[in-house]
Amino acid sequence: MPSQYEEERSWEAPSAQYDDENGEDVIDNPEEVLQECLEKFKTPDYIMEPGIFGQLKRYFQAGGNPEQVIEQLSNNYSAVAQMANLLAEWLILAEVKVTEVQAMVENHLKEMIIKTFDPKKADTIFTEEGETPAWLTEMIEHPTWRSLIYRLAEDYPDCLMLNFTIKLISDAGFQGEITSISTAAQQIEVFSRVLKSAIVGFLQSSDDWQNNVNECAKMVCHGAHTYVYSQVIVHILSQEPRGGSIMKRLSQEITKCAQQSGHDVTPITLALTPGESWRGARTALAAMLSRGALNPADISVLYRAYNQPEPPPVHLLRIPQFLELLVDSLFKLGSKLNPEHKSKYTYLLAYSASVCEGITPGKPIKDELKATLQAIEKIHAVCSSSVSSSELLAELPSLYHCIRFPVVGMGVLVWVECVVTEPSYFKLCTEHCPVHLALLDEVASCHPLLHHRLLKLLIRLFESKQEDLEILVQLELRKMLLDRMVNLLSRGCVVPVLLYIKNCTSRGDVDLSLIRYFLTEVLDAIAPPFTPEFVQLVLPMVENEEITGTMRAEGENDPVSEFIVHCKAHY
Repeated sequence: MPSQYEEERSWEAPSAQYDDENGEDVIDNPEEVLQECLEKFKTPDYIMEPGIFGQLKRYFQAGGNPEQVIEQLSNNYSAVAQMANLLAEWLILAEVKVTEVQAMVENHLKEMIIKTFDPKKADTIFTEEGETPAWLTEMIEHPTWRSLIYRLAEDYPDCLMLNFTIKLISDAGFQGEITSISTAAQQIEVFSRVLKSAIVGFLQSSDDWQNNVNECAKMVCHGAHTYVYSQVIVHILSQEPRGGSIMKRLSQEITKCAQQSGHDVTPITLALTPGESWRGARTALAAMLSRGALNPADISVLYRAYNQPEPPPVHLLRIPQFLELLVDSLFKLGSKLNPEHKSKYTYLLAYSASVCEGITPGKPIKDELKATLQAIEKIHAVCSSSVSSSELLAELPSLYHCIRFPVVGMGVLVWVECVVTEPSYFKLCTEHCPVHLALLDEVASCHPLLHHRLLKLLIRLFESKQEDLEILVQLELRKMLLDRMVNLLSRGCVVPVLLYIKNCTSRGDVDLSLIRYFLTEVLDAIAPPFTPEFVQLVLPMVENEEITGTMRAEGENDPVSEFIVHCKAHY
């Protein structure tokens, strides 16, 4: 015991209250030290405290009585930790799983630490020990305690100990876990690793890319400094010949997230957009983007600039926010445009959508400008006039021709969205499939990049409350919308559509006859081979007796049985 005591004594650093001279410690005020030590020894379970050996050393050097300290420590020994271990062992003997017992203990400890955590005391760990405690390094190896650190870091962003621990976690390679931690934004090394993880996650995502983009954008938009830093890095990466366009899209999504959060990031967006010499065009553009609205005066400035023999670079017009404003002004219901300036709006939209830069600076290639402009004007004329469904049928051939242009496809989608979301639209509709939704089928066929927004519209309509319609009419309406989803699925939007139907099945808020109808249409439209992801989404619904029980015939000659047999044999 004495040898162990001596070994423990050697770990403690000299106290500030006494000095080392000739190997002996001199106590300035022994009585005060004795009283201070005895007060600490009276606290419950003080013998379990990490600083017990240091306090014993001070106590004996001040002339303390060994019997008194032994009595104090033993009388105040409650053995809380030992009792917790004993109870845990009893639970395990009672056949409770070890993992469950461990989770009980850890969760209770987490609750107690969150309740009693003192950031000032935590910061003294570094001032007293002078180096990273070994227990802290071991602690961050466990997910439970890392999650505790993340929680505390959110509540106490100024705690030095927590900030340092976040850096330790990042250095250990767990930066992917702290994408939503505000503390990471205070340390450039940590934030850089977190940003890298978020970008890699975005690049590796496929059908779930939108969620990855939203998570990355939310993290980047934590503050002005994180936004500028991240956008500059993404902008540099967007200049790379390989994958640069993907990074450009990420930058645009981050900008969109910042705008939706109410931040005016126009100066930063334009600062990262080349074309500084075109001050007039940039000033007009900045004014409209900051206000979030177009005006004839600034549009006229841009129109004149892009009608010059050497116009500004086209990418100035391709800022997503500006393009959305142009599309809404031309295709949204209720949008009022001055007839004198309408041609300028259509020209700028057609120019941004069809013109590309040539080899020679200032000499853009305008081969597709005229045809694109004519298509926009034609569709705008239809959208801005109050034509009936029967009159719209006569325009279908020309509409289908114009929809092949991507910018027109987007305009038609915006227009149809405004029309079909009117409360009285389906109440007044007499066709099984309204002409407006038939136009969306064509948009889905021609423009895969619009599938995501198109599916959101179909989901919105499918979930809308059509209380003015009879129950059977409502069912027929939803079947018609499911037909549109099946068409969207057949055009390549497979996983998002199936995920939505699967969620409807899990929630149980959709009539099973509608799920049955959807599966019938899908099984009629598909053929092997199937991807594992497709089977994983469809097979559980097909195997559900409540859904497909009435669809099965005797033997295995029906589509449901054939699909199940094929999947069981090959997956």
